[in-house]
Amino acid sequence: MTVKDAVVDRLKTLCKEKGISPNELANISGITPSTVYSLLDQRRRDVSIITIKKLCDGLEITLGAFFSTPEFDSLEQEIV
Repeated sequence: MTVKDAVVDRLKTLCKEKGISPNELANISGITPSTVYSLLDQRRRDVSIITIKKLCDGLEITLGAFFSTPEFDSLEQEIV
């Protein structure tokens, strides 16, 4: 699993837990829906930490809570 995959999975899980769509997440986070859908797109590789912070603010969680999951803890090193 890549970092990007872990971020996408985490966002989808949080939306499901909160009972909101990606469009609703964008609206409560103060970013455009196209930004969220672009982030969820598998073809896009890079993810901005600022965007993740805004999404966390909308979800009313900290960055620490966002990244504190076994999926992020088990990611392989990016340095080869």
